Amino acid sequence: MKIISFFGKICRTVLIVFLIAVILFNFFTVTVPAGYSAYVKRFGRAENIHTAPGLYFKLPIDEVTYIPINKQIYNIIPTDVITLDKKTMNVSSFVIWQITDPRSVMENLGSVDEVNRRIDNIVYNAIKNTMSSKYQEDLITLRGGDLSEGISGISRNRMAEFGVDIPGVKINKFDLPSDNKEAVYRRMISERDSIAAMYIAEGEEEAKKIRNAITPERDILLSSAQSEADRVRAEGEAEYMRILSEAYNGTERAAFYEFIRSLDALKMSMTGDKTVFLPLDSPLTKWLAGY
Repeated sequence: MKIISFFGKICRTVLIVFLIAVILFNFFTVTVPAGYSAYVKRFGRAENIHTAPGLYFKLPIDEVTYIPINKQIYNIIPTDVITLDKKTMNVSSFVIWQITDPRSVMENLGSVDEVNRRIDNIVYNAIKNTMSSKYQEDLITLRGGDLSEGISGISRNRMAEFGVDIPGVKINKFDLPSDNKEAVYRRMISERDSIAAMYIAEGEEEAKKIRNAITPERDILLSSAQSEADRVRAEGEAEYMRILSEAYNGTERAAFYEFIRSLDALKMSMTGDKTVFLPLDSPLTKWLAGY
């Protein structure tokens, strides 16, 4: 029984020593996980800042604040902004941010929550100022990278003084307010129809001017072409008659020509189921009968 009691005392002593060691370890050390930095403050003043993961020594009176140093995402609450032409647009966006100088953040802002509040305020103002200086139609055209890049540049410059970098501000929703969306759509369609009608009217007017300008020239060209065609046709007919006259000049040629024309007439007359009567003294009758 004495041996069991002795070992029990030893176990209790070891346990007490272990607990005291754990407590002292927690009081005198700080563990920095990956993706964080540890800001150590003593008597209200910055004592040290550890940016690399690991185990570091501290005093029990030191206050430790863990600060994320990897990239973070902050969602901006959807809000309405007014464009240069006094039209309301609903914008929803998110911010990618990263603390690059933990000491500056703690000395100027005091906490990570304050970083989020400051980002919310600065990015909202950047969105409002950027969109209020542009027309709605231009914003719809620039809703991609150009618009986001402009807002990111303004926000990045404002947050740099606090030790925070903003790689980008992304607009993930850019729409009309739900309460007047249909009315705005109808007005936009009406405006586009008016613009289209204006373009059509201008095009028709320009086409009319072009037609009026080329009509006299067209008439002159057609008249000249018709005159030339009549001249060529007349020359062709004259040449045709001259060739016929030379070809059938003389008694025998004239008789042969008359014979050929008679054959052509007979051929045309005998098309279909027809009967042709020829006089006995006709040259065709003699030729067909062989006498």
